[in-house]
Amino acid sequence: MNRKYPIGIQSFESLRKGGYLYIDKTNLIYQLVTTGKYYFFSRPRRFGKSLLLSTIEAYYQGKKELFQGLAIERLEQEWMSYPILHIDFNAQRYDTPESLDNILNDILTKWEKVYGAEASEVSLSLRFQGIIQRAAEKCGRSVVILVDEYDKPILQTIGNPSLQQTYRDTLKAFYGALKSKDLFIQFAILTGVTKFSKISIFSDLNNLMDISMDNRYANLCGITEKEIHTYMEEDLVKLSTSTNMEYPQVCKQLEEWYDGYHFTEHGEGLYNPFSLLNTLAQLKFGSYWFETGTPTFLLRILQQNGYELRRLSKEVVTSDILNGIDVMENSPVPILYQSGYLTVKEYNSRFKVYILGFPNREVEEGFFNYLLPHYACLQPAESAFQIMRFVEDIENGHADSLIRRLQSFFADIPYELIRNLELHYQNVLYILFKLIGFYTQAEYHTSEGRIDLLLETDKYVYVMEFKLDGNAEKAVGQIENKHYIWPFKGKGKKIYKIGINFSNKSRNIEDWVISEEEA
Repeated sequence: MNRKYPIGIQSFESLRKGGYLYIDKTNLIYQLVTTGKYYFFSRPRRFGKSLLLSTIEAYYQGKKELFQGLAIERLEQEWMSYPILHIDFNAQRYDTPESLDNILNDILTKWEKVYGAEASEVSLSLRFQGIIQRAAEKCGRSVVILVDEYDKPILQTIGNPSLQQTYRDTLKAFYGALKSKDLFIQFAILTGVTKFSKISIFSDLNNLMDISMDNRYANLCGITEKEIHTYMEEDLVKLSTSTNMEYPQVCKQLEEWYDGYHFTEHGEGLYNPFSLLNTLAQLKFGSYWFETGTPTFLLRILQQNGYELRRLSKEVVTSDILNGIDVMENSPVPILYQSGYLTVKEYNSRFKVYILGFPNREVEEGFFNYLLPHYACLQPAESAFQIMRFVEDIENGHADSLIRRLQSFFADIPYELIRNLELHYQNVLYILFKLIGFYTQAEYHTSEGRIDLLLETDKYVYVMEFKLDGNAEKAVGQIENKHYIWPFKGKGKKIYKIGINFSNKSRNIEDWVISEEEA
């Protein structure tokens, strides 16, 4: 019998009744519901947050039969049913001042049909407060409140500050009901992608415990290496057979492509569940998570901030920056982290700073593939073709063709897109040669503060020095005078010393000099 994978299934009841694979997280859920009352939890999209809330809902509905064989079945003795108010902001459009009010009104109206209404409750916040109290009084038990993707309205209005502020004000008052009706609430959890700082939505809701970077709940969503081998060992063997790869090679490639998420200082690595399950279901590797869509606002934030892309591989931040995106006008890093494009790679306990980087190859390669057409003004379909041609030039030692092809990358970039010419050159080169590095053994290094480039393959070494309104001959002279090629002598490879001069006036490569040397 073939395994059933819960891809796209967000209902715990449907998952259990349908016989789908479930990675048992119920011991953590039991710990969550028995040791606290108000929580906030952020994770990237497609990481299982909706399924988590559905599982908690089934628990508070007292549906013991759905938990047969799971850890919580042994831990819970009473299995009582509570009134539940579940808000899902996922499948909605938020593009007008009325959108959010209309959606909240629709949710509240449906609850009022069950729990009643009062004429004096004229605002959304007052209506929500009234529903909470009447639900608890009518059912004789405190209310459970579950909010899925609380931040969807805010994220959809990035780039529209006035509408976003309107939504913030609405949600701030709306969520304030959780604090004012504490007496009638049993448990509440809000989930989302991002965490807005205390000065905005949560300023009146300071009783939420943020467990997004809490070691106790680091594995609440996502799949660990141990869980893969506990629940999916047979699946790995099938994948090995299907891909014609040895079992150890399959495990290594799964790790390279989908592992690497860390949400706490010392947490173990987590696999992206959406990509992992799709790989095992389709029995082939692919960019499943990335292909579900990259928000266009990420590109806009990167370009508006004049962000130097090579910082992405080793960005150093404090926890204050990671825990709020209200600072994103000055930095794209918080939203990149919270959206899952960057993750914690190291933690320096002495200075209490986090070193961020890409979690895995799926995200890194997908991200640069997404950026290239926008930074180099290519059609997305043309990008793969251009990368293929670059790789052919590099692997075959066609240095002059490589530079001419590079020159064409800068030929059609609109003037208005370039604010800082040197930074733009740096970013295009970084994107381009990162992508080339995925398809060849080329290694890419840059020195701080200059657009210097080194590529090494099994046959060739390319050492490039870039100048802006300078001299290509002098650039080659700098390579020789600073002995850049010394580490590669004696390797039996042909060395290309390449000096390239960019012109501010033409906004492109103006001239270049190539000097060859046998190592």
